[in-house]
Amino acid sequence: MAKLKSHWWWDHTTKDFTEFDMENFVAVLPIAAVEQHGPHLPVRVDAAINAGTIARCVELMEDDLPVLVLPMMPVGKSVEHLEFPGTLTFSYETLAKVLFELGESVYRAGCRKIVFVNSHGGNPHVIDIICRELRIKLGMFAVHTSARAGADMSDLFSASELKHGIHGGEDETSVMLHLHGDLIDMQYADDFVPLSVEIEEKGGLLTPEGKIGFGWQTQDIHPSGACGNAAAADAERGRERVERSAVNLLKLLKEVLEYPLDRITSKTMFKD
Repeated sequence: MAKLKSHWWWDHTTKDFTEFDMENFVAVLPIAAVEQHGPHLPVRVDAAINAGTIARCVELMEDDLPVLVLPMMPVGKSVEHLEFPGTLTFSYETLAKVLFELGESVYRAGCRKIVFVNSHGGNPHVIDIICRELRIKLGMFAVHTSARAGADMSDLFSASELKHGIHGGEDETSVMLHLHGDLIDMQYADDFVPLSVEIEEKGGLLTPEGKIGFGWQTQDIHPSGACGNAAAADAERGRERVERSAVNLLKLLKEVLEYPLDRITSKTMFKD
């Protein structure tokens, strides 16, 4: 394929799209959130982490790679953070409708592969449903990944922190120190030990998220709205987290590019 002038969807003209072999392209839709992340981080965190990871991934892309990144959906479903001012949210009905209609728009351009790149824990259930709907109704190959894209961070953060520091903790604070250190107020960063740690120490099976979960709002888990040891964060581990995520995401996108569309079949044929 010829060199692309840009990997950003909106940089191309409608004439460009008519000339592209869009069935051989992958569209990428970043989805994030604008919500509270404790007293030390801006409400921009999820959107900032997603944007920083996607930008690095684009930097790593070959010029002729047929991948186009759509404008980010910065607001997601953040109802678990409604008790904290500054949070923006859609209902799950609204978010689902928006995501499906964006998928339809990509389909109308001739593209049958889309990857949703998510950076907020409140969005995955909605995205999973929409991936299935796009498959059933439009015959699209729709993939859902986190912005981390499965990259291993076990040597950067402790197992306990990765399990319990799910919101505004050591991980996210480190990334924000790397990407937007000027927006962080570390004097308010603390070790925000969430309720899930107490439950685990008592031998309980319940967790706020995971294979066993329960409905919660953030203040149920920690009154600050944050979970994890934000005070231990540093920018270098944040930089490495972004780099590993971008590398893994690029690997995934290439795998999606290679995925045969003929695996999407209309029905199963049973033989006698």
